[in-house]
Amino acid sequence: MSKLQPTSDHIIVKAVNDEITSKSGIVIPDTANKERPMKGEVIAVGPGKILDNGELRKMEIKKGDKVLFTKYGPTEVKVDGDEYLVLNESDVLAIIL
Repeated sequence: MSKLQPTSDHIIVKAVNDEITSKSGIVIPDTANKERPMKGEVIAVGPGKILDNGELRKMEIKKGDKVLFTKYGPTEVKVDGDEYLVLNESDVLAIIL
């Protein structure tokens, strides 16, 4: 893991791209449906969000969680040759159990 430490309610995710195979065996690339949610593994989380009253709301997401998020929510970054996604906790649709 590179040296990325997210701030506030940001999350660093390593994306997992799934290919879909049709019943007839045709592989459909992940670019075929741009609105399809994506998933990945959380590499690092920030401390949480500071609320208007000054209190810190801690993160629900933790390192190691597998998460589902929308395609256009994250920002792509490349550090030391590795690609990561930075997103807000609110961009996460679900934790995969």
